[in-house]
Amino acid sequence: MSPQSMDGSGYLPIEDHGIVGDLRTVALVGTDGTVDWYCPARFDAPSLFAALLDAERGGFFSLSCRTSTRSKQLYLPDTNILMTRFLERDAVGEVIDFMVPETSGTAAPRDLLVRQARAVRGRVTFELACHPAFDYARVPHTVDLVSGVGAVFTSAAGRCVLRTSVPLKIEDGGGVGTSFTLDQGESVDIQLEWNGEVRPLLAGETDQLFTRTSDFWQRWLSQSTYRGRWREMVQRSALVLKLLVYHPTGALVAAPTTSLPEQLGGGRNWDYRYSWLRDAAFTIYALMGLGFLEEAAAFMDWMQRRCESATLERDVMIMYAVDGSEDIPEAVLDHLSGYRGSRPVRIGNNAVSQRQIDVYGELMDSVSIYNRDVPISYDLWTGLSKRLDWLAKHWQEPDEGIWEVRGPRQRFTYSALMTWVAYDRAARLARDRGLPAPVERWRKLAASAYRFVQQSCWDPDLRSYVMYPGSRQLDASLLVMPLVRFAGPTDPRFLATLDRIGEELASDSLVHRYAITGHDGLDGEEGTFNLCSFWYVSALTRAGRVKEARMIFEKMLTYANHVGLYAEQIGASGEALGNFPQAFTHLALISAAVNLDRALDR
Repeated sequence: MSPQSMDGSGYLPIEDHGIVGDLRTVALVGTDGTVDWYCPARFDAPSLFAALLDAERGGFFSLSCRTSTRSKQLYLPDTNILMTRFLERDAVGEVIDFMVPETSGTAAPRDLLVRQARAVRGRVTFELACHPAFDYARVPHTVDLVSGVGAVFTSAAGRCVLRTSVPLKIEDGGGVGTSFTLDQGESVDIQLEWNGEVRPLLAGETDQLFTRTSDFWQRWLSQSTYRGRWREMVQRSALVLKLLVYHPTGALVAAPTTSLPEQLGGGRNWDYRYSWLRDAAFTIYALMGLGFLEEAAAFMDWMQRRCESATLERDVMIMYAVDGSEDIPEAVLDHLSGYRGSRPVRIGNNAVSQRQIDVYGELMDSVSIYNRDVPISYDLWTGLSKRLDWLAKHWQEPDEGIWEVRGPRQRFTYSALMTWVAYDRAARLARDRGLPAPVERWRKLAASAYRFVQQSCWDPDLRSYVMYPGSRQLDASLLVMPLVRFAGPTDPRFLATLDRIGEELASDSLVHRYAITGHDGLDGEEGTFNLCSFWYVSALTRAGRVKEARMIFEKMLTYANHVGLYAEQIGASGEALGNFPQAFTHLALISAAVNLDRALDR
């Protein structure tokens, strides 16, 4: 590993990674050329490489230059093809990483990670080591060298084939390795395929796959209608969001990793490789704002299927596996040490059984926006109407809220706010489309939710809306009030809340989602929440404080990593914390940029 990128613990910092993907899963590639997180076939499948969660046992796939003094990473223009450059005193080597996206029109090689080593200048010696660890390093495997092919790793959990033209040697621990030297202009191709055919690399195969992948991403991104001031960051965020789509079903995952800690050494480590209705709805909102309608249509189809499987007793779940399954029990992997010793390592997520009433508002908001461009189907409308029937019976009950507290349920202000959004958008949509609906009943429910927020969730002494009635806690999720048109951007109550959040939850450009006081049922601390920081920018923009908003936005951009990616949170010294990259953050960045552009253009 490159000594410049190591932090002394044996782990690369979270932010020292780029990602590549095929619209089924992704691989994290470090600035040292190591793939240290990869779950083949789908986002929530068991890992093949998980050195990010256990440097000794997790498994890895490294390709780097032996005598490199420093490395740099970048994405090739308008693509999700990653280049890692290794700089030596008299030579430059490059590693190109990509996966071939699955598309509706053309069959793609599934579960294929492509790597190419190049000598760009001078003579470069590369080192390759592939040490898989099947099923989160729980299942043993065998390794066989195959002449003319490379290596085959076989386990009860599956098989992977490593294809390359350079000779390999079996290493301790069930891996293979080699070193090879390239003169300027020479290259070596490497493929790792999950459950692939045992065959040699074909001449020109990698170049064909590279061209196909590059063309796909550039064609997709050309649909973007964004022409604002922050085009590079907005487009990178769009490309990240697209990578988090599970193409076979249209589901969008919150993040492609699990158990990256919100506090080093702490226990706030969660599995985000699932599709939360809230995150998906917000993501669709962001992509539609840039002109990407195909992803929105796929999500609407996915949502319709979830509505069809719901019942009035249980209704929709707040989250699902990427195939729509509700069976995602939480378990702890005790044999893994965690990122830099941050235990426990969890797979699955018990939040699946929580009640989070706000999801109905976010869902209906995205549906109403989608309907402006593409009228929704009658079947989807019928399914959504039944969900609103369930909400009418339960919206006044306590829940775990947007932040998924594991402490006592409360009647969270944000949940009531989103209840208003749900019925407001549903009534408007029914009126505009002439759809059958109990519009007057919905209007009364919207009014009841509105009055509850104004009468019970406003603290006149604190001069702020609070997290729930009777609480003195501030909640950064309430920054969305003007964004969903609940409050006017210059409403005195909202402006007072905005000031209070700025005073108590914000530090420079960084915003905490709430003060950690034990109310969420968890021990330890956490970093500032990137989603809330970008919501803060949008709220300031709507309030007319555009110069302040722009300065905070520009500062927030400096917390992106070297290729424009964000984890969930930012630590005290600017380090990335939490799962990476996080959809919530990138969609909020897009919305903040669009809001700022409009305000500045005015």
